[in-house]
Amino acid sequence: MSANLKYLSLGILVFQTTSLVLTMRYSRTFKEEGPRYLSSTAVVVAEILKIMACIVLVYKDSQCSLRALNRILRDEILNKPMETIKLAIPSGIYTLQNNLLYVALSNLDAATYQVTYQLKILTTALFSVSMLGKKLGVYQWLSLVILMAGVAFVQWPSDTQELDSKALSAGSQFVGLMAVLTACFSSGFAGVYFEKILKETKQSVWIRNIQLGFFGSVFGLMGVYVYDGELVSQNGFFQGYNRLTWAVVALQALGGLVIAAVIKYADNILKGFATSLSIILSTLISYFWLQDFVPTSVFFLGAILVIAATFLYGYDPKPAGNPTKA
Repeated sequence: MSANLKYLSLGILVFQTTSLVLTMRYSRTFKEEGPRYLSSTAVVVAEILKIMACIVLVYKDSQCSLRALNRILRDEILNKPMETIKLAIPSGIYTLQNNLLYVALSNLDAATYQVTYQLKILTTALFSVSMLGKKLGVYQWLSLVILMAGVAFVQWPSDTQELDSKALSAGSQFVGLMAVLTACFSSGFAGVYFEKILKETKQSVWIRNIQLGFFGSVFGLMGVYVYDGELVSQNGFFQGYNRLTWAVVALQALGGLVIAAVIKYADNILKGFATSLSIILSTLISYFWLQDFVPTSVFFLGAILVIAATFLYGYDPKPAGNPTKA
């Protein structure tokens, strides 16, 4: 049963990662009449959906009892204000990161974004060493060097970038790159900070995600009214929303829950396989369907290096000749 759950969670992760990137990219570049949806409101709605999903999961874990659910939420959230406030820092960073991903995919094709965003492995490793005192092995340090080389190749300028003025008008490559790099650093710090909090307390991941979602909604609403308040007052909070927008929001809300399931049921090697498969699918669909990406030999070299680094980072060599205890 656990093996089936392991591969099921990985399959869902591949689907969620690939479809989120592609639908988000398409929704930000597709031209249609009327105002385009506001990414700041989409981030808020995704946080609210995540809270609702986590409440359902807590309800299920409490034997589907409303009384038990109410007691758990009160005891673990309301009666532990200091524990709850700790989540404000990673939540604010995650909210920034989610907004940056919309900026990145408005300015980068899905394939380049997918490969470059794997730099979060590097930032997460560095923050783990500095904040948690983790020690990386030789294979992990080597993988980080390969990862940086791969991303550098992917970002290497080529003649194909000048072929098409339409690609240039879709947005600035530099803005997209800066958004991805900032998102990588924020993802690394927030992820390690969240891991540190989880290790210090015994609260469930779902309770922690409810707390994250609450602060994320608050910070997100602040961003909406600071940056898009005038547009919201003119055309409404849900301006430009359609089926595709709701699909993007649902996939973004699903992301954190899928990652939690993968951490629970799968290992790093299989997670690396899922990430690599997602990069390959995003590249193929970006080229054949979205038609906003022209692959080059340098890009393929960089992508192969990034995929190899992803596998190598999760590689855990077992000591030879270690007998199994009876």
